[in-house]
Amino acid sequence: MSASPRDRFKQAKTIVVKVGTSVVTRPDGSLAIGRIASVVEQIAALHREGKRVVLVASGAIGVGATRLREQATLARSVRSHLHGAQEMETTARARAAAGQGGLMGLYDTLFSHYSVACGQLLVTEADFSDSARKEHFLKSLRWLLDSGGVPVLNENDVVARPELRQLFTDNDSLAVLLALELGADLLLLLSDVHGVYARKPAPGEEPELLPLFTRSTKVSFGDKSARGRGGMQAKVEAALAAAEGGVGAVVIASGYAQESIARVVGGEELGTVFVAETAEVRSLSDKPSPVAQAQEARAAARALSQLSHAERAELLRGMAAAIEANAPAILEANGRDIKAFETSKKHTPAMAARLVFSPKKITGVADGLRALSNQPDPLGRTRRHVEIAPGLNLMQETVPIGVLLVIFESRPDVLPQVAGLSIASGNGVLLKGGREAQHTNAVLHATLCDAVYRGSAGRVSPAVLGLVEGRDEIAALLKLHKDIDLVIPRGSNDMVQSIMRSTRIPTLGHADGICHMYIDVAADLVKATQLVIDSKCDYPAACNALETLLVHSDLVPSGAAARLVAAAQAAGVTVYGGPRAAEALGLPAAQSLRVEYGELAMAVEIVDGVAQAIDHVNAHGSGHTDVVVTEDAEVAEHFLRGVDSADVFHNCSSRFADGYRLGLGAEVGISTSRIHARGPVGVEGLLTTRNRLVSDNAHTVGDFASGRSIYTHKDLMSMEQQPHSRL
Repeated sequence: MSASPRDRFKQAKTIVVKVGTSVVTRPDGSLAIGRIASVVEQIAALHREGKRVVLVASGAIGVGATRLREQATLARSVRSHLHGAQEMETTARARAAAGQGGLMGLYDTLFSHYSVACGQLLVTEADFSDSARKEHFLKSLRWLLDSGGVPVLNENDVVARPELRQLFTDNDSLAVLLALELGADLLLLLSDVHGVYARKPAPGEEPELLPLFTRSTKVSFGDKSARGRGGMQAKVEAALAAAEGGVGAVVIASGYAQESIARVVGGEELGTVFVAETAEVRSLSDKPSPVAQAQEARAAARALSQLSHAERAELLRGMAAAIEANAPAILEANGRDIKAFETSKKHTPAMAARLVFSPKKITGVADGLRALSNQPDPLGRTRRHVEIAPGLNLMQETVPIGVLLVIFESRPDVLPQVAGLSIASGNGVLLKGGREAQHTNAVLHATLCDAVYRGSAGRVSPAVLGLVEGRDEIAALLKLHKDIDLVIPRGSNDMVQSIMRSTRIPTLGHADGICHMYIDVAADLVKATQLVIDSKCDYPAACNALETLLVHSDLVPSGAAARLVAAAQAAGVTVYGGPRAAEALGLPAAQSLRVEYGELAMAVEIVDGVAQAIDHVNAHGSGHTDVVVTEDAEVAEHFLRGVDSADVFHNCSSRFADGYRLGLGAEVGISTSRIHARGPVGVEGLLTTRNRLVSDNAHTVGDFASGRSIYTHKDLMSMEQQPHSRL
């Protein structure tokens, strides 16, 4: 798997940052002090990390123009009073002279707040074309860098002669020359655009940002910046010249984006990266853009939905067979992922357990795909059949949602499960797994794509199962609300919440898996013990594992509550107590009663009955899966009706909250949302409906308005489901 050029940005030692006029000034030409202060703060932070940073600062002419306009207004007022009205004109040189001092004074003041010295260097072409002057200039520049200062450069517009320029035409090309002379690792050009777009977007259209740019990238340019001298085409040419001349990488990004410098240097997907075209880069460039990937998935999904149910079922069986046949390669890739993860900073026992893709899991995944193939066709099912009027019939039928984006962490077995559900439901899917499982996911993806392409005799493109390899691509995909129809995140609460905040695409998922089990006073304690152990210990890292055990207070005096705790501890579970349980059962206090442990640990709390248990679950739970253990049917019904969760169980393990175990074949995720789908989401949750209205006699609305036709709205579906009477 090719590494992104951004992966090396954190190691950059020498960085040149060019800030465009439109970034440091407002539309009226006055200084945008907030943005300038942010630039200084970020450069100071890089300076503290030991990086050598040069700032190329634009805006002097704009600042000077504002100052001179104000001065001219005052002067005209005085002269008009004394001598009559006279106009005054200012040249670019005069504006630069008026603005350079003020701009540099501001930088000096701001950098001093971070105890960083800065020095201004005003240059002209002669400082690069004349060898003696160039040597003197570069010596001064390097001395300032070696002394721990930040050089602030600008073209000396007071003495420059634009008509004679040959080496640079604006501060973009000046920054390129500077980066080449210094052998910079990174050149960052901040402007008023987010980067380079593939083409100028139409009104209301989401622009397609190019994350990577080389000499062979095809692009059409729009208009130049309103206030800077350089248009986008000039910036692109300058960036390519730098990348091909030896600068490690060049990035064009928006200076309006929050913390843009820090985010780019940190390797975040921001702006467009320019690099020299090598074999490795060509392989990255050959990858479809996020927009193209989503659009190709939609085209492939439409071809998939045209297959018959039997043909899609055969694809699923072929996918199962392919995974079993390629098991050695899958296990070898998983072994590499596990070995790398064991030395990572993110390593935890829970995440390590999720990462394992064992022979048992391979068998389970293959069985799930075959179970999906044996299910009835989910497409074209009639949900509603209504006679609108005699001869005018409406049928509401099931169809695929379209294109799904599924983002998941750690567990590579999610990939084939989701791929199978997508094939069964006729959807295209873009799959983004965690970096820790990248080798396993890559082999699984290649195996499944080959099975789909071969099994369909080429009618369904492998693009129907898209693999998103870089975390950076997610930000671009989440903007594609016109190309992606549903996002399904599977992972931590932080990850799910971050995705929900970052997209306009409908999102389906669950944040936490805080599952409860209430042991009633009328529970069979042998059953209760078995259910506690299975729910907690079968797979502690799963989101449907038991996290909080609620025990009726009457079970404390009899010792039954203590025996339940002792059984859990004997199974290796660390048990914490809520406020009542900690005191009554001698347990260490739980930090919170709303914790998803994800390992062999759980909390216990004492409640006074089913009503209090329901209140506790609704207050502290996550709406995932909650269980009541009792032989009292009335208590059970009270709990099942009162708990507001996606899954409510009676006398069975919480681990049954799983798509395969509940007969869905597999699950794309578990939803705690209150719309569309809830609980384990299988094929049915990946469908929507459309209306098919058929007339036998060219019905028009005017017929009904005039009274020639009458609405009947007869429910034909209910009539069709009634048993036929015998004669």
